Amino acid sequence: MLDRRHCLCAGLILGGSLLGARIAQAQAAEKASAFLQQTGDRLVAVVNGAQAAAEKRRALAQIIDGSVDVDGIARFCLGRFWRVASPDQQKRFVVEFHDVLVTNISSKLGDYRGVKLTVQRARQQDDDAIVTTIVDRPNNPPTTVDWVIEQPATAPKIVDVIAEGTSLRLTQRQDYASFLTRNNNNVDALINAMKQQTAQSG
Repeated sequence: MLDRRHCLCAGLILGGSLLGARIAQAQAAEKASAFLQQTGDRLVAVVNGAQAAAEKRRALAQIIDGSVDVDGIARFCLGRFWRVASPDQQKRFVVEFHDVLVTNISSKLGDYRGVKLTVQRARQQDDDAIVTTIVDRPNNPPTTVDWVIEQPATAPKIVDVIAEGTSLRLTQRQDYASFLTRNNNNVDALINAMKQQTAQSG
C-alpha cells in the first residue's frame, strides 16, 4: 500500500510538473505572438507611411534596436571567425552589421509598399518561440514567414527570419564564410566590404 501511495504521489507530482511546463510554454508562445504583432504593426506603419526616406531609415533603426538581437545575430553570422577576431574587430563588425541590416531593409521599402502582416500562430521550440505570419503585398502571392523569438517569456528579441523555409541568418553566415575563405580569413577585409556596401546604398 505504501508503495502504491508513493507511486501515486510521484505520478501526481510528475503530472503537475508536465502540466505546468505546458502552461508556461503556452504563455511564452502567446507573449511571443503579441510581441511580434506589435513589432510587425510598427514595421508596416513605417513601410506604408509617407515619411521621407531618411526619416523611415531612422524609424527602422529604432525598431531594429528595440526588437532584434543584433549583437547575437552578428556573432552567429560571423560563425567560427568570431573566435579568431580581435575584440576591436568584433566591435567594428557588429557596428557594420547593424548598418548593413538597416540599409538592406531600407532599400527594399519601396517593394513592400502596401504590405500587410498577419500573425497566424506561435509555438515553443526549445528555448525559443516560432511565430508564423503571412505577408501580403500588392501584386505578389502571400508569403509564409516564420520569426524566431528568443526569451519569449521575459525579454523577447527576434533572432532569425525564415522565409519559405530559408533561414536568413544561416544564409548570411554562409555568405560571410565564403567571402572570408576567398580572402584568407581576413576579417578586416569583410568589414571593409560591408562598409562599401552601405556607402554604395546610401
